[in-house]
Amino acid sequence: MEISKELIDAVKAASEEVAGKLTLACAAAFRIAEEQKVSLGTIGRICNENDIKIKSCQLGCFK
Repeated sequence: MEISKELIDAVKAASEEVAGKLTLACAAAFRIAEEQKVSLGTIGRICNENDIKIKSCQLGCFK
């Protein structure tokens, strides 16, 4: 599945830099997935491909 630049940009925009690394709160990942109508797996893939670490994971979805 092709991931749109708009979705990648949304994930990056919601990320914050902590100690020189990008992080994305789990709650933000859920919100983006719902807003963009994509799976959490897609958000996880974007994070993996862009070296963005999921933080404060609520349900163990992202490891």
